[in-house]
Amino acid sequence: MLLELSVRNLGVVEAVDLVLPDGLIALTGETGAGKTLVVEALGLLLGGRADPQLVRPGADEALVEGRFVSPDGQERTLARAVPAEGRSRAWLDGRMAPVAALAEAGAELVEIHGQHGALALTAGAVQRAALDRFAAIDDRPLRAARQALRDLEARLAAAGGDPEDRARRRERLQATVAEVEEAQVQGPEEEAALAEEEAALADVAAHREAALAAASALVGEPGGEVPGALDALGAAASALADLPVFAELRSRLKALAGEVDDLALELRRRAEGFEEDPLRLAEVRARRHLLRRLARRYGGQLADALAAAEEARAALWALAAEEEELAQLAGQRTGLLAELADLTAQVAEARRAAAPRLAQAVADRLASLGMEAARFEVAVTGEAGEDVSFLLGPNPGEPPQPLAKAASGGELARAMLALRLVLSESPPTMVFDEVDAGIGGTAALAVGRALAELAQERQVLVVTHLPQVAAAASAHLVVRKEQGGGRTRSLVQPVSGEARLTELARMLSGQPDSPVARRHAAELLAAQQDPSSPSGVRR
Repeated sequence: MLLELSVRNLGVVEAVDLVLPDGLIALTGETGAGKTLVVEALGLLLGGRADPQLVRPGADEALVEGRFVSPDGQERTLARAVPAEGRSRAWLDGRMAPVAALAEAGAELVEIHGQHGALALTAGAVQRAALDRFAAIDDRPLRAARQALRDLEARLAAAGGDPEDRARRRERLQATVAEVEEAQVQGPEEEAALAEEEAALADVAAHREAALAAASALVGEPGGEVPGALDALGAAASALADLPVFAELRSRLKALAGEVDDLALELRRRAEGFEEDPLRLAEVRARRHLLRRLARRYGGQLADALAAAEEARAALWALAAEEEELAQLAGQRTGLLAELADLTAQVAEARRAAAPRLAQAVADRLASLGMEAARFEVAVTGEAGEDVSFLLGPNPGEPPQPLAKAASGGELARAMLALRLVLSESPPTMVFDEVDAGIGGTAALAVGRALAELAQERQVLVVTHLPQVAAAASAHLVVRKEQGGGRTRSLVQPVSGEARLTELARMLSGQPDSPVARRHAAELLAAQQDPSSPSGVRR
């Protein structure tokens, strides 16, 4: 609730400091005295538009401060400064804050209804929440199911992406594995071995001649016409025969001769093995061409191609695991969609069933507030009935329209009052401006009773011109103008006892000292204190 309100240099208000009680507080005064400025001040604390023209002439800035107690018992302070020139400033709990933060905090503390106020119940989301509270509709399972579906679809997207992209990826991986497997690569060194074989096959005659020439050089030509290295070794060994001193060297010469003979035999065998094989040569060249092309495709080396095939096999395995997970997630999604459809139908049915009951309850309240001919409807559309709109037709023959467009300030304030009485949930402080516009008599008494009933559980401030409404209040503030020093200023003072009778008499007849008006005022106050009176308000 609002504990204290301090206003400086706002319009005709030079300085006002109010300590406010709980219950119903009436704010009255002559037309033009400045009652609306009190509502303007609260509007500034709720983040309302800061108009420099509101600053009192001659002052540098207007300042509004409010001290509140939140529903959880925490004390909050809100402040707003409006300079004559420049941007406004805001403070929340003693610290500078953006106006948006002030508005967010204020929305939990105060709700203003009327021509100049913030109309909380005109927002679609708030109206849906109000309908749900009225009918005790719990849409949390539905919201949880929707969130679960969003999370699941995000997992589906992250796990597999687009099915067509996944199919294309699988085809590319399979093609890589098939290409490498089809080549039947023997290992990363196969191409180097084939290069050696191709070189050997390409010049068989030269290889044979070279091997035979080397063998002849070792053992000589057949028939002994050209001696070879073996003959020279034999001659050397013979020269050393029968000379004991060279026995060891002669043995080494004989061993060397044996090795040369073995080399010559090997060279002849190799020479005999070199036979031209054009078919094999073509096969080797074709195989090398295949392997080189495969290597170039995957990085330049056969090892790169083999690694690519191994990576593709691993990716295919992972893709198969993903698809298995996707299948499981798809099954979960099917079940969740069915659950969501069931919950959606249940909530939609509950909201559509509750709408006419809420509409009738509000219409009954409107009738007691002097709007007997008003039509009130609750429109529910959308798959889950999520689009809720409160519609009001204040006059006969007018089609109901959304609240914010349908009524004047007073009619709208009474509609909000009726709604709050039915819904019974609101911030701890409520302000009604012009709630009594266009009514009187019995309807005015009903409005007073309704406001007092609402004030049994919260603080209610009502700006009123009707004595019936003011008499229903448990506290009464009067706004008066006074002149001094060539300036006009407004004062806000609490009244009680005789002073309150005087103000009510003024409101009743315009003659605060009229004995008849004062008696009427006393009767009105006494009636409000008597619960058994038709116009009484139970305290």
